[in-house]
Amino acid sequence: MSEAYFGPAGNAESFAAMGYKKNTQVPEYLKKFSLTAYEYQCGHGVRVNEKAAKEFQAAAQKAGIKVSLHAPYYISLSSKEEEKRNNSITYILQSAQAADWIGADRIVVHSGSCSGMSRETALELAKDTLQKAQKALDEQGFGHIHICPETMGKINQLGTLDEVMELCLIDERFLPCIDFGHLNARTLGSIQGAKEYEEILDTIGNRLGKDRLQSFHAHFSQIEYTEKGGEKRHLTFSDTVYGPFFQPLGELIAKKQLQPTIICESAGTQAEDAKAMRESYLKALQGLK
Repeated sequence: MSEAYFGPAGNAESFAAMGYKKNTQVPEYLKKFSLTAYEYQCGHGVRVNEKAAKEFQAAAQKAGIKVSLHAPYYISLSSKEEEKRNNSITYILQSAQAADWIGADRIVVHSGSCSGMSRETALELAKDTLQKAQKALDEQGFGHIHICPETMGKINQLGTLDEVMELCLIDERFLPCIDFGHLNARTLGSIQGAKEYEEILDTIGNRLGKDRLQSFHAHFSQIEYTEKGGEKRHLTFSDTVYGPFFQPLGELIAKKQLQPTIICESAGTQAEDAKAMRESYLKALQGLK
């Protein structure tokens, strides 16, 4: 049976501490943690050298690492300014080109902001931008790259679970990026255990179908939040106050035989915490045999 994929968002602090320096060494580093996924970070801009990227792809494929890419944070799908929305399409195109070079099949995109407008208006603008972005990807030969709209952690951002479902209905190739830490933060700690996780998974399956539930993208971290704004800062798995906590989700993914890619966004310990998630999941998987 195929397994779920686990890995870090970018390089944890231990990458440099263990003497690694180059991106092409990332797969070797990940194998030391028995990890199977990696999210290449372009949050501050797509600055990817084609030659180095293709060397990274070769190393990742040899090590059996499933690669994704995080598009720039400043993408604004729902901006009131048409120029910013058009620029966002350009950034998505740049991200798709970089993803193709590094061997990634999916790019994570922030859903947008609701600042100065209703959530309904923001959602319609974001839909329009994503439709145009997918058309541009198809025209440029990147139709095989999945756009993954992400659930967001701040209350005033576009990106509730339902809003991401709506965005993913635009095109059957879109995959949701379910950031469980973000959902927990924006709902002020609503994810308490298996019941809430199952409701989220059921929503994906009911709205988008079993195929997209089977292979959805995910981010996971424990996140501190405030009642007024939602997400405040990412934590590590050593925190015992703020959730969400992974074990019930890992057990559900094993039970349902799902194969998502789960990327850990802990603050500095993302490789170590991704390893802990995978071990918890594999224990649940073993318990079903």
